[in-house]
Amino acid sequence: MKKKTFVLVIIAMVTVSFSSMAQQVDRTSFKAGVHAGLPVGDASDYSSFSLGVDLGYHWGVSELIDAGIATGFINAFGDTSTIDIGPVGQDVDFPDIQFIPVAGAFRLYPTYDFKLGADVGYAVGVNEGNDGGFYVRPMIGYNISGNTELNVSYINISNGGSFSVAALGLLFLF
Repeated sequence: MKKKTFVLVIIAMVTVSFSSMAQQVDRTSFKAGVHAGLPVGDASDYSSFSLGVDLGYHWGVSELIDAGIATGFINAFGDTSTIDIGPVGQDVDFPDIQFIPVAGAFRLYPTYDFKLGADVGYAVGVNEGNDGGFYVRPMIGYNISGNTELNVSYINISNGGSFSVAALGLLFLF
């Protein structure tokens, strides 16, 4: 219940705050894309590769700043690892790990081509035994055409432990 309340409060605050600011600059955009990544840190012990879908809606707060909401789906594919048990090792198959992030998004445009930003919120755990956790995703993006962005990001989800992925993504603006 706490997770649902937290997620709903974030969505409400972001929507109310940024919808009033969006009136200042007539620049809004829906964004959708994909990303692929390699788990790092502890996540690399039980996952081999990650794929995800990114969705977002941004409002132009000023000529240099966008703010909005972000969500999507992240699937980290489970890996097989050998665990030493006594003199013999035993193979263990780890399950896929899945999250649905719900976050506020912020972007800063130092130049037309480059952007810096972060998504901050909560990642809801989808698979069994996955409680989710605090979600933060700093990123750097580059406009490769008028409506296509290539970005590099670091996804971190923490709740007692830490799940991290270094990702490369392609985002389309509509």
